[in-house]
Amino acid sequence: MSQSHPLRVLFVFLAVFTAGAAAAQPAPPQSPPADWGPVSINLEEIEYPYPVSYMDFRVYNQDVRLAYMDVAPSGPANGRTVIFHHGGLYYGWYWEKQIAALSEAGYRVIAKDRLGWGKSSKPVIPYSINLWASNTARLMDHLGIEQAAVVGHSIGGQMVTRFAFLYPERTTHLVTVNQVGLTDSRKGRGFQPLTGEVDANPDMDEVYAGLLRWAEENYVNWQPEFAEHMRIRYGQRLSGDWPHQAWVSRLTGQMRGMDTVVNDWRHIETRTLILGGAEDYPTYAEEARRAAEAFPNGEVVNIPDVGHNPHEEVPDIVNAELIRFLGS
Repeated sequence: MSQSHPLRVLFVFLAVFTAGAAAAQPAPPQSPPADWGPVSINLEEIEYPYPVSYMDFRVYNQDVRLAYMDVAPSGPANGRTVIFHHGGLYYGWYWEKQIAALSEAGYRVIAKDRLGWGKSSKPVIPYSINLWASNTARLMDHLGIEQAAVVGHSIGGQMVTRFAFLYPERTTHLVTVNQVGLTDSRKGRGFQPLTGEVDANPDMDEVYAGLLRWAEENYVNWQPEFAEHMRIRYGQRLSGDWPHQAWVSRLTGQMRGMDTVVNDWRHIETRTLILGGAEDYPTYAEEARRAAEAFPNGEVVNIPDVGHNPHEEVPDIVNAELIRFLGS
């Protein structure tokens, strides 16, 4: 039986409204700043908030490595572990404020870059949600972790849901943050094999116009630090390695149209929190409520006046919800 928390959501609304009324909202730069240069597809130029380690392994007969941050508790240790999974075009570093809060609360915190993105390897292989879920289990084995809570944003929500489905005995809590794919949209989409063609020399004016649309669609309360995502995405398209990343991105994008986790939900007994910014897209809040009802032990928290990335827009609210839920 799912649970909803209207009083807490009302408090969240008041907190966000008060903060939003206090100052005029900034906006992303309307043109790329002059100092935005190329960024490698492995993000060598990007400093993560905590030391990055790598797990080497073989998959589909290729040698690869998985990048991750492993942060020890900064407060009294509670013996529990949380593993964060980033969204489709994001990176492990954007969980920085959640890592700090949970570490202070006594958790060991892992944040990984999924295979095919960020500082991890980008092999040309048949990507799948199952593969990414199994890589989490592989990383847990590598680090000697028997059980963990798993948290995933956007497509990362699909990854952690599949992980809880495939590895229930290893999952203590399941949290999705504005997960994509809350409905099964495969019907009637057909299938088109990839040709291998990518835009190796994109029009950078069009690229930046697309980034401005992305900013408008994903954030309600824009802050200047969010432009780091834009800088990376813009800079990677200036990189000589961009055609390879573009091809890998198309492989992972095709995978999203071939699988769904909707049918996993009723089989997952793990305590589950469907958490998100209610303004992600017009039907998100209702879809989140229906998803929570499908889990045997689900609950939903929708945060009004917040978009697709609530952990960045309102980190204090998200951190408090995570600490409350993971302590249950």
